[in-house]
Amino acid sequence: MLTTIEVRRKPGESARGVLIAGARTLSCALGRSGPSIFKREGDGATPAHAAMRPLWGYWRPDRGVRPRSILPLHRIGPDDGWCDAPEHPSYNAPVRLPFAASHEVMRRADCLYDICIVLDWNMAPRGRARHRGSAIFLHMAKPGYPPTAGCIALARRDLEWLVARIDRRSRFVVVR
Repeated sequence: MLTTIEVRRKPGESARGVLIAGARTLSCALGRSGPSIFKREGDGATPAHAAMRPLWGYWRPDRGVRPRSILPLHRIGPDDGWCDAPEHPSYNAPVRLPFAASHEVMRRADCLYDICIVLDWNMAPRGRARHRGSAIFLHMAKPGYPPTAGCIALARRDLEWLVARIDRRSRFVVVR
């Protein structure tokens, strides 16, 4: 198992990065605002200098087989969502749809969450008062690695490789 996975910004590109996992270096997409130590809800930044651990994941069974993983993986259904409303008691947690407060739909039309790992950013205790950001995931990248909303995104084959080699003791460290 991989214990420390380092994510670095590509020189000259704030929203593109490299993920170093053992002897492998993989291309990745980062948040549109690049890495930041001042992460806030909706800022488009990837949390920097935080040791984020993977907790569990999701996958779309209608778009592929369950990836190999020691982490618990849940099937994404049509009623799966994620609350991103800082004032709501379910902030930064999975919710069932329909949901009245602001949220993300986990079963997306694009491929981004076909494989999605939840990182422990702002999970315990949730930073509601400081609006530190929600839904920081490790997920699939769109072709060409365009920026994310703050997550770390990899090509499917790279994500499948990585998910098979991480557990809850692994740490993702984003370096500015």
